[in-house]
Amino acid sequence: MARGCTEGWCARFVERHHSALNFALLVVGYILYLIIGAGIFSAIELPYEHELRQELTAARRDFLSNNTCVSDARLEELLARALEASNYGVSVLGNDTSHNWDFVSSLFFTSTVLTTTGYGHTVPLSDEGKAFCIFYSLFGIPVTLFFLSVVVQRIMVLVSRRPVSYFHRRWAMSKSKLAAIHATCLGIIMTLLLLIIPAWIFTSLEKDWGFLESLYFCFISLTTIGLGDYVPGETHSKGYNPNPQLYRLAITVYLLLGLVCVLVVLETCCELPQMRRLRQRFYQENVRELDSETTNIIDRDHMTDQLTEPSDHVADHLPVIPSVSEQAASLRQDSKSYMPASGSAVNGKLR
Repeated sequence: MARGCTEGWCARFVERHHSALNFALLVVGYILYLIIGAGIFSAIELPYEHELRQELTAARRDFLSNNTCVSDARLEELLARALEASNYGVSVLGNDTSHNWDFVSSLFFTSTVLTTTGYGHTVPLSDEGKAFCIFYSLFGIPVTLFFLSVVVQRIMVLVSRRPVSYFHRRWAMSKSKLAAIHATCLGIIMTLLLLIIPAWIFTSLEKDWGFLESLYFCFISLTTIGLGDYVPGETHSKGYNPNPQLYRLAITVYLLLGLVCVLVVLETCCELPQMRRLRQRFYQENVRELDSETTNIIDRDHMTDQLTEPSDHVADHLPVIPSVSEQAASLRQDSKSYMPASGSAVNGKLR
């Protein structure tokens, strides 16, 4: 008996708080995903880091042994200064003669800042530049997000909503299944146009990059992760590109258009009925968002109340029209009062 009551109480508790439990499971699952990812990255990359450190230590030892006139302290000072300049996007290599702050490079920098990609290979050097970057990003990032949302919504009408509605009417297929098929096809096409083909192009233009490095750069850039370890035109193959300014401008256009296309694909996937039902599992019951039909019903009721209030006010000043029953009763009373008089007049004539 006690066991049955306990199981019934647990079932009622789970049914009453299923959204909160689902949300708790989501939080725990996401934390576990972070922990597992950190463990895998640590297991993969830590041996390579130790190996690289050993190689650099051996190279430094060989340099000092072959150049006895250079002290370890002076070499340490030179390396620290070179690394500091490299963090600001300035290379100490002799064959590097390009500038990071010409107009096209600055345009590439502003596009990466406003889209929050931020490769980090080029950063403001002066205090004035850092201060301007703060104010420029403070207003530019919200404007960029607004601009991208407007562009994505207009493209969504042409790329997703109209095709799904057209084929839904044409083939009489379920709209949810048709939307899932459309999202899958759109994702495959965008993967081919934004990742595979551009990676193959970067492989031919950047002689130090393989296909994996090029694909890695395209994915990291279009997802606005922007680690900055691979940036086109920033490697040792700078002299390989005949027109670096046009190359950098083309990359800027690719990143902006690619970001818009990625947002279109993500928005298409988020609007799937399956995704909406999945999201509803994690909403609170008393804080669910009203759908469009409920909102329209409330708006219509509000407009009806506003329209009926003036009509009631006007009706108070209009003459009251009696009902049909009241009119019939008044006619019967008039006929009763009229009949005796007419009867006596007829009897008088007959007499």
